[in-house]
Amino acid sequence: MRPLLAVSVDLDPIPCYYQIHGLGPAPLDLRDVVLRRALPRLAELFARHGVPATWFVVGDDLDAAVVGAASAAVAASLLAERHAAGDELGNHSRSHPYDLGRWAPAEVADEIAGCDRRLRAITGRPVAGFRAPGYDLSPVMLAELCRLGYAYDSSIFPAPGYYAAKALVMAGLKAIGRPSGAVLTDPRALVAPTDPYRPAMAAPWRRGQAPVVELPIAVTPWARVPAIGTSLILAPAWVRERALASMRKRRLFNLELHGIDLIDAELDGIPGELVARQADLRVPLDRKVEALDQILAVLVQEREPVTLRTAAAWVQREAA
Repeated sequence: MRPLLAVSVDLDPIPCYYQIHGLGPAPLDLRDVVLRRALPRLAELFARHGVPATWFVVGDDLDAAVVGAASAAVAASLLAERHAAGDELGNHSRSHPYDLGRWAPAEVADEIAGCDRRLRAITGRPVAGFRAPGYDLSPVMLAELCRLGYAYDSSIFPAPGYYAAKALVMAGLKAIGRPSGAVLTDPRALVAPTDPYRPAMAAPWRRGQAPVVELPIAVTPWARVPAIGTSLILAPAWVRERALASMRKRRLFNLELHGIDLIDAELDGIPGELVARQADLRVPLDRKVEALDQILAVLVQEREPVTLRTAAAWVQREAA
């Protein structure tokens, strides 16, 4: 069996990035720009390489009461097209609260169910997977996923360097009186297994016997450097090549991207206040497309592209 490649995209809307950088409310007309502009670009690129993607959807982007009837209809249509093409739609919570890992069980259940209902309305089938906002998976979330019969979670990101950089940025923002809306994950997740595993119900960062499998987001062996779309796309070519080479022994390469990875500040009308703080927005779209095109070309030569749902089924069989 060839090793697997699972490509997923977190469709975080632009207001999430305003929240991260402590910029206050985002312009209303930018709420759906990731879905309208980035999703079709990514879908075209994936199709060129024969890659079925998993799209992690924020439920409110499908809610007319939140984004307006026109935007909700466009989002539903785009996502229905991806489902019909063989892609997977995953649950990324209803409203993308970064502190969801600290919420009470009833509130967590509402967040997960709110997105679940909207995805079922599009696909007509149960949702298989979940990714927590900000990679912060809690025992409460895991228990709810098990209760709903989900097959997998893909939230654990065991990357100490990413955690340290995030903590430094958050401290800097707090020092200038503009605190970030993001939160730091439980540091115990930084030493979680880097290969797929069954998590412990009370400690998702450890191996256990949960019916849900954990598909950690890709990091390199030993150094645990992030091997996600954002870092690979922005890295110099030689760094990218080394990172990809270091991942060759992994049975599953869980490559996570964000919709904003293929947003162009000028073409898509992103305000300078966000561009100044979000480094990837300062890179022209054609350069990012070229880099991701090269990444996928290398990976599909070596690996079998699958959705995360399919990858989770393989893990379940291996664990049986």
